[in-house]
Amino acid sequence: MLDADLAALYGVQTRRLNEQVRRNTERFPKDFVFQVTPAEFANLKSQFATSSWGGRRKLPLAFTEHGAIMAAMVLNSPRATEVSVYVVRAFVQFRDTLIAHKQLAQRLDELEAHIERKLSSHDRAIAGILDAIRQLMTPPAPRKKRPIGFVHNDQPPPAAKERRPRKGRALGVVFRFKFEPRSFNLQMPGEALQY
Repeated sequence: MLDADLAALYGVQTRRLNEQVRRNTERFPKDFVFQVTPAEFANLKSQFATSSWGGRRKLPLAFTEHGAIMAAMVLNSPRATEVSVYVVRAFVQFRDTLIAHKQLAQRLDELEAHIERKLSSHDRAIAGILDAIRQLMTPPAPRKKRPIGFVHNDQPPPAAKERRPRKGRALGVVFRFKFEPRSFNLQMPGEALQY
């Protein structure tokens, strides 16, 4: 808490509070009160929207919880004693709020890590689905089509299955013909054709 705010609560002037702190330095160690740095003071000025040419000439003092109690004891006024109880309660409430925020931040970090794990598993699943779609979109390799009509190839045709003779019937004879293109002459009266 800044010295101006604490002085307003205790009902004294800021310079009187700072005088008492300087006169009783043994009662205010560095963990009870400290002076704000110029960078922190510039940040405070920008937050309070104060002008750069007016206001304080010295850097303010900042009091911790114990420093605020000690300031009430040093000032030795009835209002300071009465208000110091409220100041201590405010610091305790502030500390509890800070702890609650730390727990909340920790829970948020855990939730974020959990979501990251889920998203990575979902990303892998989506990538698998996209791969499957790409495979479906690629046209299949053209199949070798059977030629139509009479085809002459160098391989012999597959052997036909022999049938068992049926009972009571005569054994049939299976004829196989192999067609090979040959040249032959047809002779007709008057002309000769060659194929």
